[in-house]
Formats: sequence, C-alpha cells, structure tokens
Amino acid sequence: MARYKNSFILIIFILVLWEVLVRVFSTPVYILPPPSKIFKTIVVSSPLLLKHSFYTLSEMVLGFALAFVVGVTLAYLMFKFPAVERAFYPIIIGSQSIPVFAIAPLLVIWFGYGLSSKVVMTSLIVFFPITVNTLDGLKSADPDIVKLFELLGASDFQILTKVRIPSALPFIMTGSKIGISVSTIGAVIGEWVGARYGLGYLMLHANAQLRVDLIFAAIFYLTVMGVGLFSLVSYLEKVLMPWKRR
Repeated sequence: MARYKNSFILIIFILVLWEVLVRVFSTPVYILPPPSKIFKTIVVSSPLLLKHSFYTLSEMVLGFALAFVVGVTLAYLMFKFPAVERAFYPIIIGSQSIPVFAIAPLLVIWFGYGLSSKVVMTSLIVFFPITVNTLDGLKSADPDIVKLFELLGASDFQILTKVRIPSALPFIMTGSKIGISVSTIGAVIGEWVGARYGLGYLMLHANAQLRVDLIFAAIFYLTVMGVGLFSLVSYLEKVLMPWKRR
C-alpha cells in the first residue's frame, strides 16, 4: 500500500479542495454537491446502490467472460489460418470506428431489455483488446525455439502449450486488464439505452430528479467494481506468471 501513498494524498487533497470551493461559492447541490454529501448518500443509500450494483457487476463479469472465450478462440484461428486473419482482422479494426451508442439501441431491440443485451454490449467493447493482444502474443513466440521443438518431433499441440501460450500469456493478461477496465463502459451504456436495473439505470433516474449526489455515489460504486476486477485480474496474472513477480 505504501507505493499508492501519493495517490491517496492527491485524492484527499482534491476532495478537500472540492469541499472548500463548493461551500465558498455556495454551489447548489443539484449542480455540484460537496464530497461530504456524496459520502453520506453512499452510506444512506447503500441498500439501493448495492441492489443495482449486483446487476451491473453481473453484466460486466459475464460480458468479459464471453469476450474472453470468443476473443482468444478467434485469435488462435487467425493465427493458425492466415485466410481467417485476412478475413476478420480488417473487420475487427473497422468495428472500433463505430460509436457504441449506435450499436446499443440495436442490441436492445434484438436481445431485449434484460441481461442479454447488456452482456453482449459489454463483450463487444472488451472483445477488441483481448483478441488483438492474444494474436500478437501468439505471434511473439521465438521462431528458433519453435524450430527446435519441431526438430525434436513435438506435435502442434505440444508447441502450442509449451511455447506459444507461455509467450502469449503476458499479452493475454494485458488485454484482459484493459478489457476488464472498460467493461463498465459497455454495461452502463447498455443500461442507459434500455434497462430495468443497474447503476446506469439508477443514474438516469437520479439525473431526472436532479439527484447529482446519487449520480456521484453510483460512479463511486462503478469505480470500486472496476478497480476490484482489475486487481483480481492482476492477481491472476501473478499466479499464472510467477516469474513476473520475481
């Protein structure tokens, strides 16, 4: 925790400055509430926030899992078959130029207002960094080591598991950390377009009621979930790659 000391000091400084400026300039709470009011809302409205957090967290985790399975599988197929890479890679790159807000209404129409549309929305955002990083990782294996394994009579499966996957693992974990960090974006955007539950849904209703403190409270919960999931993936990275800790 010592290495994050400066970050904590900076956050505390910003919060104190925020509190002072809001009170000095008598800023209305429906425009910018002081941190003290936001923290009070976080505590008082915790049952409501936790209820909606459960749905948003489910969307994030399921969307990430779907994107991971599909992304890693497609990356391997693109690596294994150049024709598949030539067909899919330009589409994957081009898909990133499409605004996510343009896709979200279609997903609601196709998959409904329930969990499915939010999971698909999240997976579409998470999919790109996982797929591209995995493909680059599979290509990063030392060709001399691969040739050595081939000379020793190793099968394609043995080369994959003993050489290519260990070489790709740092890339896969990097893509996973990026993906889990942006999973909140997909879940919240999906909830903004159409949902019955979730922190994004709660933020829309709070905005309509000028409950800016509740909006900030929801943002706080989203931040905690995002940081928590990122920390979990970072922990798995250390477990899967013990040499990185050393």
